[in-house]
Parts: sequence; structure tokens; C-alpha cells
Amino acid sequence: MKNEKSGSTAKFLKAMGWVLAIVLTTGISMGPVFAADTIKIGYISPLTGSHAEFSESDPYMITKIKALLKDGLVIKGKKYAVEILQKDSQSSTDRAATLAGQLILKDDVDLLLVPDSLSSITAADQAELLEVPMVSTMMPWQAWMFPRKGDPAVGFKWTYHFFWGLEDVMKCYTDMWTSVQTNKIVGGMYANNPSGQAFADRKFGLPAAIASIGYKEVDGGVFIEGSQDYSPYITTFKNGNTDIITGLSYVQDWATFWSQAAQQGLKPKVVTMAACLLFPSGLEVLGDRGDGLTTEVWWSPVVPYKSSLTGETAAELAASYEKENKRQWTQPIGYAHAIWEIGIEALKRAGDPHDKDAVRKALAEMKMDTIVGAINWVDTPIKNVSKTLLVGGQWRLGGQYKYELLIVNNNAAPQIPVQAKLKLMTDLK
Repeated sequence: MKNEKSGSTAKFLKAMGWVLAIVLTTGISMGPVFAADTIKIGYISPLTGSHAEFSESDPYMITKIKALLKDGLVIKGKKYAVEILQKDSQSSTDRAATLAGQLILKDDVDLLLVPDSLSSITAADQAELLEVPMVSTMMPWQAWMFPRKGDPAVGFKWTYHFFWGLEDVMKCYTDMWTSVQTNKIVGGMYANNPSGQAFADRKFGLPAAIASIGYKEVDGGVFIEGSQDYSPYITTFKNGNTDIITGLSYVQDWATFWSQAAQQGLKPKVVTMAACLLFPSGLEVLGDRGDGLTTEVWWSPVVPYKSSLTGETAAELAASYEKENKRQWTQPIGYAHAIWEIGIEALKRAGDPHDKDAVRKALAEMKMDTIVGAINWVDTPIKNVSKTLLVGGQWRLGGQYKYELLIVNNNAAPQIPVQAKLKLMTDLK
């Protein structure tokens, strides 16, 4: 009993430290600002900064969800107003932590939704400390769990995550590589951040996947985001006679590297990069030199799933986004929608949406179908993680838009249709 009391006291003091820090730095008051019949949902994502591509669909999706909830949410016969408190992390992990603390301590949110790789770790730490249910996505589960010193067999109490893992993306990549003829030499380069470090991990990341299929690795190492000279990496890959280049980079870094690679005569047969090649905006900055680049596909208009909120199919949701925004669909649309499906369903199943422990239990017992597929936090070997499906895709010039992301390998998810065969970049005109 003494140890339990001591632990509770320490936790309380730590939480009060956060309260004091927020009050001193922001000048906010701690009084309640909403009526008891209003459900408050905090939403943190990078609307600006280096990771803004991940949140390109957020304004559209928030508008859509607000329209769905404009007349409130009925739970067990009682109608609640719904207030969405949207915050911009500005692609900063420190800011995400501060915002999470503010939403919890100042606004007393009933639920946190954080669909972002940079924000989800620090925001989750605050949700866990201050005992508020939180759902996150768009980050490999290892990069979400291990920096927080989590144990897959134990998990966490208040924070829940849905996405694929490194083991899934590695299989996606190697399935694509082994489907074509190369010299089986792979060069890797990785951004020096939590996601990049996870991909570069010698035991669980791409180096291990490369070895598992008998390919040779040429290790380019990690790079600092914002670097302007990638000549050392290019020289390493040329000297290593690499046919395949892989790793994790963000758009501006990749654009710089890829431009310098062309100038210095690096001509790989296959390029499979995480993060930078996920979105149409990432291809737009490459001109015509994006033709043939490959990446993982988490969501596409061709996936055979529909929304539990609206009944829309993936194709219908993508078409709606394109019509309203005059822009091409982008992969985060599905996950930015699914996180609301899950959050709203958890509030309903809780019975009392203000009972944070009841909302937490609803998440822990969640089994449901969403527009990104099945979500299941019950029958999972990785506590607090529901894994989603992944297939391989290649960007090709032509079609309705300058580039189309076509599914070229579905070994891990046969229910998702293949749209084209993978082509070597050296075979493209």
C-alpha cells in the first residue's frame, strides 16, 4: 500500500508540474469553459511545417465531420453538442506535447485524436500521464511504442494506435523488389528522426529485411533533415553499384537528393522510399523525374472498404475530396476519416462520453469496420495496437492527373486489387 500511495503521489505531482508549466507559459485559467452536455474532442495535427503533407486533407475532413455532428450526438437517448478543438502542432514534437497538455488541463477534453507521426508520441505521453483516452495513427507501431518505453505484451492504459508495423512495410518493399530483375544490391538512407531511426534499425528495420531475402546492403546511414548536400550518399551508392535505393525521407530532402542524383549520374532500377513519395504533392516538386518511383500504399480509392459514419466507399470519399478541393486524392484521407469513425464510436459505446475511463474501456474492447479496414484492439498480439493492411504502389505519369499511384503488389492483402505491373525505372521512357 505504501508503494502504491507513493506512486500515486508522484504521478499527481508530475501532473501538477504540467499544470503549473502551462499556466505560467500561456497565462490560461484552469476553469471549465464548456457546459456539461458538450462533448469536447481535441485534434492535433501538423497543418504547417515539414510534415504538413500528412494533414493536407484535415480542413476538408474537419468540415465534413462538423457537418455530420452539427445537430449533436445522441448517446443512450441523450443529445450532446460536440465541440472540436483543432490545433496545429506546426510539425513540432514539443509543441504537440504542450497542446495536448492544454487540451487536457484547460479544455478538459473527453477524447484526444492525433493522426500524425510527429505529434503522436509526445501527445500520447501526456494523455497517459493525465489519464485521458487518445487515438493515434499514421506512424509505424514500433516508432509509436518503443520511444515511449512501451512493451508490446503490456501496452498502455489510455492510448490506442492503429496503423501497420515495420514488419509489414518491409514485406511490402521486398515483395516489390523480388518481383523484378535487379542485381540485388540495395542502398539505404534515413532521416534522423524517430520514424527514420525505426526504418534504419539493424534488427527490425530495412537492413534486416534486406538480409532476409539474401540481398546485399550498401549502408548510406542517416542524414539531418534540411541537408543541402547529398553527394556523400550518392557517391556511396554509385561505388556500391546499387540497383535499388530505399529508406525514409521527407519531401524537400528527397527533392534535393533526387535532383543531385540526376546531376551526378546515379541511375537505380528501383527506388522505394517511405514518407516522401506518399502524396501527390511530393511528386509535384520532382517534375517528370517521379515516374516509376515506388512506395507503400496504406489507402487508395480501390480499397474495398466503406465508412461506418457515412456509408461512403473509399472511391466515393476520394471523389468527394477531389470535387470539393480540386486536388488529387491523398493517402491520409482514409486515416483522417477512420480516426473519427473510431472516436465517435468509442464515445457512443461508453454510454457517458464524459466518463473517461468508460471511453478508454470502449477503445480497449473495440472491434469495428472502417474505411481503412477492420479495427480490433481485442484480438491483437500487440497491446493497444490494431494493425492495418499495406500494399505496394508505383507512381506513373499520365491519366487524369500528372501522376497516378497504382497498386503493383498485393501479396500481403489479396483483397485489394492490383492495377498494374511494377516497371523498372531504367525501362521507362
